[in-house]
Amino acid sequence: MRWVIIIGLLVIGAGLYIFPRPHSSQVIEKPLEKYTIKNLTLRTYTPSQIVFDQPLATTSAYTVFPFHYISDGKKVTGLAHVPSGIGPFSVIVQFRGYVDREKYTSGEGTRRSAEVFARNGFISLAPDFLGYGNSDMPPDDVFEERFQTYTTALTLLASVKTLPVADASKLGIWGHSNGGQIALTVLEILGTPIPTTLWAPVSKPFPYSILYYTDEAEDHGKLLRKKLATFEQEYDVDFYSLTNYLDRIAGPIQIHQGTADTAVPATWSDTLAKIVHANYFTYRGADHNMLGGWNSVVARDVEFFKKYLR
Repeated sequence: MRWVIIIGLLVIGAGLYIFPRPHSSQVIEKPLEKYTIKNLTLRTYTPSQIVFDQPLATTSAYTVFPFHYISDGKKVTGLAHVPSGIGPFSVIVQFRGYVDREKYTSGEGTRRSAEVFARNGFISLAPDFLGYGNSDMPPDDVFEERFQTYTTALTLLASVKTLPVADASKLGIWGHSNGGQIALTVLEILGTPIPTTLWAPVSKPFPYSILYYTDEAEDHGKLLRKKLATFEQEYDVDFYSLTNYLDRIAGPIQIHQGTADTAVPATWSDTLAKIVHANYFTYRGADHNMLGGWNSVVARDVEFFKKYLR
């Protein structure tokens, strides 16, 4: 009887060896893989109706409206400056730099330049991003929150066509500091020629681009570095780094950099300007917000956008 059992087990074993059980070949995507730059290029960004709320201010040249739209099921608010007149008008989408959430008000970092653009016949649309203004809150994951700035921006760009007063065929981008990083990444994802101006853009590889600023945190970046270590165990950071996809940028670029900028080293913009073949201007003594050269900077941007969007 013992031999019968042994022989039976051998037969079963041989059968499993010759005819192994089928196993699933499906690859399970990790939660944040959908945010690699390559995967974001494969995605379709469905337009959402941009809704203007009651105006906040009206001048002879323009009207200021709060606005909102939906991105990935979440409400995103922002501030619009719309020129007086019939239109349709060319559009400049503005991405601001970093602002502490507790200090932020809608239009922070874009309001002053938006007024100039509107006086010159351009609509300005400046999103607050998730967690700011009256927008819905972002995900709890610090990296997903970062990556969703791209999807929020891309949805807004796709949604410009929902505004009757806008000429969606004449669309430009403006970005400052971290907003410059968002603008560069968006341009890489789209791969289409959108005229873009950048003020002191953050242009270093991820995650160095955020580690560089960790000394400004209360814990000097300890928590972020801990989360980053976990992220790097699961994901290849190269797939999330804008510096690996700069060859996808197709449109005209204009870059401004102050020599007294203590937030973005001038060498970063020096290098970027060469790679993307930008019109590049430096301003002796100007700081990160272009104080010391602001009027010249915004005048050059108006000239740039009139050239490409009129």
